[in-house]
Amino acid sequence: MYKLIGTISGDVELHEFDFTVTDAVRRNEYLKVWNDELEGWVLGRVVSIVDAAEKIATAEIIGYKDERGFLMQPKSTFSRDGKVFKADQAFITDILGLKSGGIYLGMLDGRNIPVYLKKEELIQKHCSILAKTGSGKSYTAGVLIEELLDKNVPLLIIDPHGEYLSLKYENRNKEERKQMDKFGIAPKGYASKVVVYTPSNFSINPAADKLFRIDGINLSVNELYDLFPLSDAQLGVLYQCINGIKAKKEFYTIEDIIKGVSESKSSAKWRIVHFLERIRETGILSDSPTRIEDLVKAGKTAIIDMKGAEPQLQQMIVYRVCKEVFEGRKMGKIPPFMLVIEEAHNFCPERGFGKAISSNILRTIASEGRKFGLGLLVISQRPARVDKNVISQCNTQIILRVTNPNDIKALSRGLEFMSAEMEEEIKRIPQGVALLSSTSIEMPVLVDIRVRQSEHGGRAVEMGGTAKNESKRGEGAGNGRRKEGRKSRIVRLLGE
Repeated sequence: MYKLIGTISGDVELHEFDFTVTDAVRRNEYLKVWNDELEGWVLGRVVSIVDAAEKIATAEIIGYKDERGFLMQPKSTFSRDGKVFKADQAFITDILGLKSGGIYLGMLDGRNIPVYLKKEELIQKHCSILAKTGSGKSYTAGVLIEELLDKNVPLLIIDPHGEYLSLKYENRNKEERKQMDKFGIAPKGYASKVVVYTPSNFSINPAADKLFRIDGINLSVNELYDLFPLSDAQLGVLYQCINGIKAKKEFYTIEDIIKGVSESKSSAKWRIVHFLERIRETGILSDSPTRIEDLVKAGKTAIIDMKGAEPQLQQMIVYRVCKEVFEGRKMGKIPPFMLVIEEAHNFCPERGFGKAISSNILRTIASEGRKFGLGLLVISQRPARVDKNVISQCNTQIILRVTNPNDIKALSRGLEFMSAEMEEEIKRIPQGVALLSSTSIEMPVLVDIRVRQSEHGGRAVEMGGTAKNESKRGEGAGNGRRKEGRKSRIVRLLGE
């Protein structure tokens, strides 16, 4: 028997109606109303409590499924005095197209209905996670990554702040462990599937498994030009230098280029030498570079933990890695995989919010990657500062709380499904809940994100805590390799 929650009254329109509440009801509650013309039920949702004292609420009409299985809206209004019932789970699941199986994100907010995303659509059609700082974007990304790890999807994670190393360890948070039964999960670590690379060294990042290095042999003029801007005069000096080296040597290093440029008689050489020396000082170039075949492996996840590297070096790494894996995927050297870009606003900024050498390749991956089996997951706490062309290519959008007016405007301009009601909704979304829009479901819904199985590495640092306590989980992970690292020092970066 369906539970009666009200009676239609007041304004009745094609797309919404008011009703007098006769039983407890809350915003975003799903309801069903009988439509005489259709001779069937129609799904709706409470969008506002108009008058709490008078117990008047407004509901939007979601629709019904026709004989073809398409979501449709009635062409006639409901009758005044029509009965409003609480929608049952089977009806909600059917109308919203909530299929079982796939990437388990959490529960439909307010209901015990699991929400899944289709794995292929999530990967092939890209995804974005957008939220204000502290609203849970990295936590939500961790949930998706766990699901993809369980499905043996290869992942490459660009991690500017070292937040994803914790995927190796099972979740030990007592409060979150209490919620696991609700979501039907258990604590789990992924140490056997995750490899952490550092572009710094093991003294700076002792929990890393391997060093990350870029090929420093036979750097071309174009490769160097991609890393820093050059005037025509500077470009001429570099061409002359490298052509001269090639005439004498089969293999050459950045040291040879620095020496050759330094010997030039042109005054344009000094800025080139300055940048080349800074690249050399990072230690990122090597004659034994990290292979893309090692970064992208079936069933494995590689994390490039860039903690300790400043923005210019991070952009250089992202540029080189993205360029190489994109070409590698086109040529079939590596399996289909998903590329995760944390702090995306730093690597593909919207015009007017700075420049990054990694922008163009990320735009290319966003627009062309799906053709080659390269999926993209972009994560940012500043939606307005992420390249709108990248965001618009993401068919799955996960939006947590956003309050900055510029960010909200950017979302409204860039996302077709955003309405005035949704703009207000994302301002007040509670912690742990996200607005989900995806081709996997019929319409945007609010999802109570499940708790993580693995440890979350993005928790706020407790003031007054010690560095020892903060890094305890990672102690010893890289101790056996510390002697292999360079002498302990802070990496000097390109932007000094």
